[in-house]
Amino acid sequence: MALIITDVKSDISETTDQILKKALKKVSLSERDISKAEIYKTSLDARKRNDIHFVHSVYLDLHDSKAEKNICQKNSFCQYIENEFQEPLISTDDYKGRVGIVGFGPAGLFCALMLSRYGYKPIVFERGGSVDERTKSVNDFWSGGPLNINSNVQFGEGGAGTFSDGKLTTRIKDPFCRYVLKTFVEFGAPEEILTKAKPHIGTDNLRFVIKNMRNHIIENGGEIYFNTTVTDFSTIDGKVKTIHTSQGSFDVSAVVFAVGNSARDTFEMLYQKQLMMVPKPFSVGVRIEHLQEDVNESLYGKYKDSPYLPAGEYQLSHRRRDGRCVYTFCMCPGGTVVPSSSEENTVVTNGMSEFARDGKNANSAMVVSVSEKDFGNSVLDGMNFARAIEKKAFELTGRDYSAPASTVRGFLTGKPDLKTNISPTFSRGLKECDFNELFPEEICGMLKAGFNDFSRKMKCFGDENAVMTAPETRTSSPIRIVRNDNMSSPTIPNFYPCGEGAGYAGGIMSAAVDGIRTAYQIMKEYSPQTK
Repeated sequence: MALIITDVKSDISETTDQILKKALKKVSLSERDISKAEIYKTSLDARKRNDIHFVHSVYLDLHDSKAEKNICQKNSFCQYIENEFQEPLISTDDYKGRVGIVGFGPAGLFCALMLSRYGYKPIVFERGGSVDERTKSVNDFWSGGPLNINSNVQFGEGGAGTFSDGKLTTRIKDPFCRYVLKTFVEFGAPEEILTKAKPHIGTDNLRFVIKNMRNHIIENGGEIYFNTTVTDFSTIDGKVKTIHTSQGSFDVSAVVFAVGNSARDTFEMLYQKQLMMVPKPFSVGVRIEHLQEDVNESLYGKYKDSPYLPAGEYQLSHRRRDGRCVYTFCMCPGGTVVPSSSEENTVVTNGMSEFARDGKNANSAMVVSVSEKDFGNSVLDGMNFARAIEKKAFELTGRDYSAPASTVRGFLTGKPDLKTNISPTFSRGLKECDFNELFPEEICGMLKAGFNDFSRKMKCFGDENAVMTAPETRTSSPIRIVRNDNMSSPTIPNFYPCGEGAGYAGGIMSAAVDGIRTAYQIMKEYSPQTK
């Protein structure tokens, strides 16, 4: 164990040494008392533009472990930190076959990594290509080429997060979160993600980190089949026995379905096999694009050009009395709005930024919550609701994968236009569109309410030149694949729904943690390969 000193405030220009000295002073310690000191977490407090500062948690390892306990008892701003990693319990049953993993996004990746480290030799099936293959097909599409429905922004090695900002923030409080960060650093991510309150890898770094993790899994005996779609599975005595794919059939002892929230044909297959699933609320809306300098000014005021401050980012929400919410999501400072379709004749948007976040524009999803009241009670109704919006967008823009768009001014007045000082970043092109033709009236009404509220909180949301690009429909899974306390399906006991697509995560970090937790449960119930 070690000691964490919280709420250590510093000016934006103070050095690490100055911050550590402040932490020691706060608990009346000197450098002689400690064997190690480092910044554990740093967050930016920009709530008051005339008092912008950093707030740190500082890690201290004392020579006298008894003193750590005494300090914690005396000071409410101190706490012990436990080891975030716990060894799994490994089944001693006879080996019954290899574990299959469907999907190689964050959940499948960390599940496979963890299994491979403990003697299991998982077989991974990923419908998309490896990072390099996938990057080529994505760039081809962004440049005006054809859409590859199996290898795109949604499908392929690393999942949808590979073409994103690489955010590693999460609301979950799980000790494995720190382990995930350390694992990313182990495989090449910048060390600063360990100390930032809002860490991000960036799409550029994430790509080679994922390749390093994949190679480690293979070195430990795992197998990864890219460009391989799972089409069906067979059961014996109520359990999955064989996975059927576009590259052949494979016998397994258990199977993890970590397919991501865009695997609609997979959801349809599982529905036909009567796996227990339920519809789940999600959100739809637009990508809004501002100048990054306007976001910085809205947040930092006179400090907007400070070299000590990161590119500004925000998170805003407005909730109506009936529970309907409009909010910003997946904000990408210095990023681009990217074409993200995974089905032919549809338009989907998403946001992406590299680690430096040094692009001229900022963008984020601005979305409205939808539920069974909007799309119906059948399992696949939410999925089909989103699909219908994506198909309508394709039709409205002339069937060429350009996106419906308007300035905020055009949207609010009902006279869509693209007359703006902002250069939109969506590479397939934009076409003026009345969003009332794309979204239900309730969605447009809530977006307008959002602008009314957000413009009072941030100046840039009062800029009617901001560009709205639609639609954003892949915020989270519209389906939850039901699972028991042991993380397996109540319908099929060796079937493990996992990650964001199964309805149990909301981003890279929580999906990775869910993959680890799933691996731990499998190790508890199935022995590793011994031959």
